[in-house]
Amino acid sequence: VQLQASGGGLVQAGGSLRLSCAASGGTLSSHVIGWFRQAPGKAREFVSTITRNGGATDYADSVKGRFTISRDNAKNTVYVEMNSLKPEDTARYYCAARSNNHTAPAASAASYVYWGQGTLVTVSS
Repeated sequence: VQLQASGGGLVQAGGSLRLSCAASGGTLSSHVIGWFRQAPGKAREFVSTITRNGGATDYADSVKGRFTISRDNAKNTVYVEMNSLKPEDTARYYCAARSNNHTAPAASAASYVYWGQGTLVTVSS
């Protein structure tokens, strides 16, 4: 399955963005999806994850209460709504999919086998 992340851009602190992760070449509903981010000079870090039917989600402590992950399997798309953005949220954001024989959400990047190219989010102070 090929993943395409979009929706990044430049936003002021306190603003909002919605990122989308669209799938092609496969059915997104068969996969647990995760969002990760990587800031310049830093390691990739977990942001959020959602189970195949959207029934369970998990978030990094740094985004809990500000970000909301959701999915629309009919549109083959997963979203992350990002509110109250901070300069430290600046990073390239990646969506990723677990193989379709895994049903549990996961915070480790090593648990994901399919990756999109990322979309850049820049939050100005």
